[in-house]
Amino acid sequence: MTNHKKLQVFVSSTYRDLKPERQAAVEAILKSGHIPAGMELFSAGNESQLETIRRWIDDSDVYMLILGGRYGSVDPKTSLSYTELEYDYALSKDKPIFAVVVTETALDVKVKAEGKDVIETDFSRELQFFREKVLSRICSFFSDTKDIKLAVHETMADYAKRLDFTGWVSGREVVDTKPLLEEISRLRVEKEKLQTQLAETKQAVVVKPVSRPTTRWSDEDLREVAKILQGIEVSTKVFQKDKTQPSVAYPLLRLLSALRDSLITGVTNNFNATERDTFIYYNVCPKLEIHELAALEKVAGVQWQRYRLTVKGKALLAFLDKDNVKTVQDSKPSEAVQAAPALALNANPSPRKKRTVKSSGVS
Repeated sequence: MTNHKKLQVFVSSTYRDLKPERQAAVEAILKSGHIPAGMELFSAGNESQLETIRRWIDDSDVYMLILGGRYGSVDPKTSLSYTELEYDYALSKDKPIFAVVVTETALDVKVKAEGKDVIETDFSRELQFFREKVLSRICSFFSDTKDIKLAVHETMADYAKRLDFTGWVSGREVVDTKPLLEEISRLRVEKEKLQTQLAETKQAVVVKPVSRPTTRWSDEDLREVAKILQGIEVSTKVFQKDKTQPSVAYPLLRLLSALRDSLITGVTNNFNATERDTFIYYNVCPKLEIHELAALEKVAGVQWQRYRLTVKGKALLAFLDKDNVKTVQDSKPSEAVQAAPALALNANPSPRKKRTVKSSGVS
């Protein structure tokens, strides 16, 4: 990358609680000679604005996340915050990502100084899952705005050394590519001649297949994962006929077993996806991904993505199906093993208090 190339950095965060932090990031990006972009360019989050933001992320070279103490406005269709949806989209597009996360001590100080508006009170579990997702990748912590500025300078300098970006350059610095194109054309003709000569003299070579070792997990390893999933609950109304009733909480282990067919064949974020598949894609698969039981895969030629179970996820299902496995916890048959078919998930649920989700308004 040349010294004159400017990179566009998309800054994502909740808004009202992180204004000084966002301003510090913008100033550091500008001082580094690059171009900031972010929520200040848009009105309150909603589905149409999310599409606009996704196009800005597509056009940006780097994605930066500032994660504080709030989860932010929630999209009613996916039950995820718009900030988390932006983060997931940047991941799906393989954008270079760096995140700065507030420390617990700094958050306590911020609450004392600014009040409880800077801390999450309605979606604390969702914020915790999002925080775990972010911390599973390389990130930095911040206690004040100086830490954010330092993280920007260090990260952008590191990216400039290691990665090749499209970036933005002045028209005065654009190189005349006509001689290069002529040279490329000449080299292409020469390459084709050499390939023809090689094909005429090449002898058949038998390549012996290389056997790859199969990763295996012990029953104890899988039993430990099953215990963890049994302790994680996911609330939804997807499987209820009466949508006016409160949301029902299901253990993640039970959902894995009952929804196995969809998880094995794969669920997508296609625009025409059913409400059930949308729930599985956004609310079940990311939690399984944390434990390497599901993975996001790209499908050539389409805009949507697909989640499917990994080899480890299928191994866990096989473990649950063994006739001799009768206990996951307290020597009782696991709820997942006894689960009904995928749509019959209403047996003995634990009700959750109904929450009102605002689909608009600044985070």
